[in-house]
Amino acid sequence: MASISSSPCLFSTDLFQSRSLKPTSLSWSSSFPNINISTNSITNPSLPSLNKCLVVQAAWTRRSRSEAAKRPSRKSWKQKTDMYMRPFLLNVFFSKRFIHAKVMHRPTSKVISVATTNSKDLRNTLSSLTDHNACRIIGKLIAERSMEADVFAMSYEPRKDERIEGKLGIVLDTIKENGIIFV
Repeated sequence: MASISSSPCLFSTDLFQSRSLKPTSLSWSSSFPNINISTNSITNPSLPSLNKCLVVQAAWTRRSRSEAAKRPSRKSWKQKTDMYMRPFLLNVFFSKRFIHAKVMHRPTSKVISVATTNSKDLRNTLSSLTDHNACRIIGKLIAERSMEADVFAMSYEPRKDERIEGKLGIVLDTIKENGIIFV
């Protein structure tokens, strides 16, 4: 029987010699060499690579609040997955002269439908391009064009300090009335 000495080398000549010896039985387990490992060889501090292998690191850990504060540019799970959970986003812009609305596919940044009071057909037919009637027409056009593009649900994210009332509320209510679901 071969034994490994307490030297840092794991493959000694005794190990190779024991493999060349013929087994006494024909079982599967007898084809492996018998190795007697002493406790001195395991706890020997001269094996730095052995200690590195024993450390198990987690693949992913949750960041603490202090660590998240150190790196504020890292996105949270909700920020990363929100564009896939709610892919169609409504964007409404009110200028002093016109009303613009569009529906975008967030992951690909493609515009699905657009409606504006600055278009030729609406500019000549509407009496005012920014009043409540214009908001209703823009909402109806966005709903119709979105449904033609097979978009039946969308979301709207108000900007900072923006309230859903007045002209914006009229546009959103008209889109809801014409069959679009807000998620």
